[in-house]
Amino acid sequence: MSKLYIPKPKAGEYNSVWDTYYATVDEGDIHQLLISQGKQISDLYSSLTEEQSLYRYAEGKWSLKDVLGHIIDTERLMTYRILVAGRGDLTPMPRHADVYVSLTHFDRRPLQDLIEEYRTVRAASASLIHGLTEAEIKQFGILNEVKTSAAAGAYFILGHAQHHINVVHERYLPRLT
Repeated sequence: MSKLYIPKPKAGEYNSVWDTYYATVDEGDIHQLLISQGKQISDLYSSLTEEQSLYRYAEGKWSLKDVLGHIIDTERLMTYRILVAGRGDLTPMPRHADVYVSLTHFDRRPLQDLIEEYRTVRAASASLIHGLTEAEIKQFGILNEVKTSAAAGAYFILGHAQHHINVVHERYLPRLT
């Protein structure tokens, strides 16, 4: 195993409710996967106008800005959890709630600001994961009362973002054209 090649987590390394996220991403050089996906998401959002970024495909659904804000918030929280697990800290960490989106107002912010924040958060995530040793990436933390490896957290970042980008492609973009 090279330093950045991290196998996808196996059952027992994470909460099984994350299975659908892991199914959306390939295994490989985790640093390169993070960089590549980050560019794709940044390019996708950079192709939108400010008006398009406010689009909601149905009443009560998130805007495209809300989706990006949720990806940012979730990634920020997961990198903290990766750090905790990677350092061998078994302090239980609570669940991250989707309610965070409803507690802020991403639509008030310029799209370009959100894109820059996303780029910054993704670069920090990639840097943290790149800096972990082989032993640290295999360490576990406690998330939602489930032992979760730092590697599982790294793949969660990819899978969670990919899940939401798939939704953007399926439910938002076709209605913008």
